Amino acid sequence: MKMTFELDHIGVAVESLEQGKSFWEALGLGPMTTETVASEKVNVGFFELEGGVRIELLEPIGKDSPVGKFLEKRGPGVQQVCFRVKDIRATLKALKAKGIQLINDEPKPGAHGCQVAFIHPKSTGGILIELSQPPVIKGT
Repeated sequence: MKMTFELDHIGVAVESLEQGKSFWEALGLGPMTTETVASEKVNVGFFELEGGVRIELLEPIGKDSPVGKFLEKRGPGVQQVCFRVKDIRATLKALKAKGIQLINDEPKPGAHGCQVAFIHPKSTGGILIELSQPPVIKGT
């Protein structure tokens, strides 16, 4: 299987969406759209860029969430880079076969109705990588 990846978004951990959005709005981006991703215990605020790429602000719902732990350890900043894939299950299987350490062996619900899974930073040179498969829209 040939794996293909497209940049989907860059996730930025923030203490609050209200506080975090000011810089991005000063750049002229907006409006910010929001969503809660219960599976990750996070509120997401996102700004659309040209080419379908987003900047996603990640506000933890609790300190025990992955983003809450990130903020406690490192403070605000880039938390992850997300790549869009066509078949997340096949991609995870292929990566695992190559010895890549995964955080999730199976995809789970993410923002925008996508299925997501994460690659452990130990396998990526220290960067948390998210894989995201957009929902299938019937009739297209």
